[in-house]
Amino acid sequence: MSKNNDDSNVLIYMLAGVGLGAIIGAAAGLLFAPKAGTELREDLTGKLKELKGKTEDWISEQRVKRAVDSAAEELGV
Repeated sequence: MSKNNDDSNVLIYMLAGVGLGAIIGAAAGLLFAPKAGTELREDLTGKLKELKGKTEDWISEQRVKRAVDSAAEELGV
């Protein structure tokens, strides 16, 4: 099981890095876009709310996966 945990940790860190890169890229794109301040703030607010929702969904999925893995391990599956 140790190898499987190591692989999942690597995957989680890789996905976190990709996600962070996407966030930084999106923020840079928005900040350098030729828009009015109020329009830019509205766009940022919308994107942050969307990102928050996606992050909450991802976290809840991870919790469910860990609970299932833990239960399977306890049952010896």
